[in-house]
Amino acid sequence: MNESASKNPLGIRRVHHLELAVGNAKQAAYYYRKAFGFSQIAYRGLETGERDLTSYVMAQGQIRLVLSTPLSSAHPYNDYLRRHGDGVVDIALEVEDADQAFKDATARGATALSEPGSAEDAGGSARVAAIGTYGEVRHSLIAAGGYRGSFLPGYMAALEPEPDAGLLGVDHVVGNVEQGKMSAWADFYTEVMGFHRYITFDDKDISTEYSALQSVVMASHDYAVKFPINEPAVGKKKSQIQEYIEFNEAPGVQHMALLTRDIVATVRSLRGRGVEFLHVPAAYYAEALARVGAIDEAVDDLSPLGILIDRDDEGYLLQLFTRPIEDRPTLFIEVIQRKGARGFGKGNFRALFESIEREQERRGNL
Repeated sequence: MNESASKNPLGIRRVHHLELAVGNAKQAAYYYRKAFGFSQIAYRGLETGERDLTSYVMAQGQIRLVLSTPLSSAHPYNDYLRRHGDGVVDIALEVEDADQAFKDATARGATALSEPGSAEDAGGSARVAAIGTYGEVRHSLIAAGGYRGSFLPGYMAALEPEPDAGLLGVDHVVGNVEQGKMSAWADFYTEVMGFHRYITFDDKDISTEYSALQSVVMASHDYAVKFPINEPAVGKKKSQIQEYIEFNEAPGVQHMALLTRDIVATVRSLRGRGVEFLHVPAAYYAEALARVGAIDEAVDDLSPLGILIDRDDEGYLLQLFTRPIEDRPTLFIEVIQRKGARGFGKGNFRALFESIEREQERRGNL
């Protein structure tokens, strides 16, 4: 095995797309267009010959979200929706060779969900397989380097353009697992996927007076794919991770972190579209600036929007988190701008989690 293959045994290139199972894909597509500035680019459903599932593909920058709703009671997404509500079912990965990636992953211990298969249309062909990860989430393994269609074979172009909000790509995808399971899933990503432990946070790093959690960030060889994994830790009251697991009724994807190059403009746009973000007290900024030091942005721009700031050895970052975007307090979205920093906002954890605890208390779940 050459050095490149040893560092990246499955040939993973990037996150290809995120698929969400939703109760009404047509309405969800409208929401992501109007609230988050995604354009609809492709469609699969009855009109394309698909009898069991309707899917809308939403695009902004390099981000692709697939919103899927079952068309029959026999489809397995019905069981998913009944148990979990709307949520991420697939963190799909582009790989060099889907057959080899599937073979290697299953040989290393991954659960096989679908054997490699081909799909093709006028735009070309793709090979797709799938393996399981935590909860009922899967990783599709997609090799479609020469495909020239709107998305993947089986989809037709269906453009509904929308002015974007400046979102560029997927920075990371965060999973919540049960207490005591984080290390096992970290080992899965190391041993099966060839990832490495990038950063680890314990309950001393991520805690408040009332709750705590532990987290490990798993990263691919080139940091193009990053998967933080959280588990609850013992505290005086219920942690946000435990709240998630109880309402999701299983481990699953907690949030999608989406990159922007101008977080002030992006958050202003999103707030103007009706997106609700967590509240950050104005007193946060005096402490944050003393900790972070000089930044390019004006605090008078950041403070009204509630944008958080943190610094590591390589630069700083700015980030902000939406409130849950579903009725259950499960999935949310992070907006993040990196100005050199490669971390995840460790210095913001206490302010962020106190903000989340205020939301939990309002819901009666703290």
